[in-house]
Amino acid sequence: MRSLAKVLFIGIALAAAPAAAGQRLDPDAQLRKLLEGRTAGKPVNCISLTDTRSSRIVDGKAIVYGWGRTIYVNVPRSGAEDLDSNDIMVTKPFGSQLCSVDAVRFVDRSGGFPRGFVQLGQFVPYTKAK
Repeated sequence: MRSLAKVLFIGIALAAAPAAAGQRLDPDAQLRKLLEGRTAGKPVNCISLTDTRSSRIVDGKAIVYGWGRTIYVNVPRSGAEDLDSNDIMVTKPFGSQLCSVDAVRFVDRSGGFPRGFVQLGQFVPYTKAK
């Protein structure tokens, strides 16, 4: 009886896995959803550290900084394909701004080991209409 329940549980889990995986948006769709209702502005080389207090990684694509009316999208010049939302970002900016010349390192959330880095690109502001 116990093994039948175990087999059923595994079968249900396997059947549900593709459905759950299918619900996850691809990186381009994730970014489009984040930018919905916003208008792109002129790219800038640096943003204030206050704009980096909130950040989100779009797997394999970009880092989104900020909250509220204006957010900044950074598509790294190198390493973007390794972006993983399960990693922890480690940034060491010089001064009070994060700039396109800075690098962002990543640490594995579960193991704490280094996972690589990206070289930031320009920051594109996206603003919601009033």
